[in-house]
Amino acid sequence: MRSLQPTGNRPSVTLVVAAALAIWLAFVVLLGAGGAFVRPPGAPPLPILIGVSAPLIAFLAAFRVVRAFRGFVLAIDLRLVTGIQAWRFAGFGFLALYAHGLLPGLFAWPAGLGDIAIGITAPCVVLALIRRPGFAASQPFVVWNLLGVLDLVVALGTGVLGSGIAVGLAGEVTTGPMARLPLVLIPGYLVPFFIMLHLAALFQARRLATSGYPSVA
Repeated sequence: MRSLQPTGNRPSVTLVVAAALAIWLAFVVLLGAGGAFVRPPGAPPLPILIGVSAPLIAFLAAFRVVRAFRGFVLAIDLRLVTGIQAWRFAGFGFLALYAHGLLPGLFAWPAGLGDIAIGITAPCVVLALIRRPGFAASQPFVVWNLLGVLDLVVALGTGVLGSGIAVGLAGEVTTGPMARLPLVLIPGYLVPFFIMLHLAALFQARRLATSGYPSVA
């Protein structure tokens, strides 16, 4: 699969990225343990929204400003990036929590089914990338990644509604448990991380398409 060739500082960039991911995870765990993401019923879940948006802003800023990081993102193996998305099959857990009355259906159904759909199809996309490297520059690959981002955005939106802001829609069950450990790791870490993976794939797809790399649908 064609991508940028590794540069001399690639190992150091990889270590920095790995360290940043580890520190970010530890930070979210510490904040979650301290109840920093918990809000009163009916209050906007601003801490979680900040927890999602801040890492994405940092990612986009680094991609635009830091040349070494941009090279790292454009060189990362798309098969790995796509394969990690298969973990989203664990969205089935949202449906299980809904069945036990712990999460509202307003959030659990779209978030769970969307994640399951992306998780199930991820291995198929990986297989397409292995068999036809040009698939990375194709419209189906772009659409799949856009759908993956859309699923996460919808999950965030329904999560905000399910927090109790939309009185009468969420009922007595809210998405309050998503603000506490261990579930807070999903919106506080995994959601922005998965969006970053989709963005990395889209950036590579755009680069390959603009460079005239032959695509195979």
